[in-house]
Amino acid sequence: MRPIVSAALVNGEFGDPALYLDFRDEKRALLFDLGELGALLPKKILRLSDVFVSHAHMDHFAGLDRLVRVCLGRGSVLRLYGPPGFRDRVEHKLGAYTWNLAERYPGDFTLLAHEIEGDGRVRKAQFRSQANFVRENLADALSPGGLLLDEPRFRVRAAFLDHGIPCLGFALEEKTHVNVWKNRLAEMGLPVGPWLNDLKRAVAEGLPDDAPIHGRALGELKARALQIAPGQKIAYVTDIVYHAENEARVARLAADADLLFIESVFLSSEAEHAARKFHLTAEQAGRIARAARARNVVPFHFSPRYLGREAELRAEVITALATGHKAG
Repeated sequence: MRPIVSAALVNGEFGDPALYLDFRDEKRALLFDLGELGALLPKKILRLSDVFVSHAHMDHFAGLDRLVRVCLGRGSVLRLYGPPGFRDRVEHKLGAYTWNLAERYPGDFTLLAHEIEGDGRVRKAQFRSQANFVRENLADALSPGGLLLDEPRFRVRAAFLDHGIPCLGFALEEKTHVNVWKNRLAEMGLPVGPWLNDLKRAVAEGLPDDAPIHGRALGELKARALQIAPGQKIAYVTDIVYHAENEARVARLAADADLLFIESVFLSSEAEHAARKFHLTAEQAGRIARAARARNVVPFHFSPRYLGREAELRAEVITALATGHKAG
């Protein structure tokens, strides 16, 4: 089945971490991590509705400036999510600029920052362009089981991981995948068109079979023109040290992921250096992916010392996966 979301690293395997998740059938996208965004076209930035930041090291957070610059003047709300202290980080970044003219822009562009605590609390604040981005704290919320976003078609969860500081890993889970058989629609005398998005949404929301969709009952359309299957799962993990607790948490977050993006910074010959830097080796990344039973693995966040040697990093990941599969 064709997935509803396409996933691509904005800056490749060596550049700042940023994973762009584009919804194929609607003008919307998500972003996992907020590294430098110079390679991302403005029209793609304007599709963003939610941005999930693992931690505020520069290579994971430097893209906020470009994001705000592109979106300023538009009356949209962009939701940001990050670890403890995140609201302060957003406030400090915005506070570095002078905003005396921002209130003259026609749209009240708003950043809604969510700060995730280890006990499941979510502390929120908003920053509005027409209020010169002055911080306005909002009421707290909860994220049961790390659930950050729960919509009819998908959800996003987070897990706390160890990078010497709290660091978040993320997973997007499509709830139900709906594939439309266009030839069967033709047999029913129905055209393709925007109404199919309403049809898919009706299935995802669990509307009753007698609900009318484009002049037909939903139940009839489901029986004759749709293929319904479990949805796609995409997990994203970067900047963690290798130990049993991190492995267990990633295995739970990314369990049975169709696609796991996982950092593979160093070769196993530099495992001690990786531990000092609180990063994974490629071999450790492969072990963790194996524990998660990930179906496909994309290693990234390679150290620049391996330019031209990236095949060695990928080979270590693949070897660790293959070894585990044979042992199982």
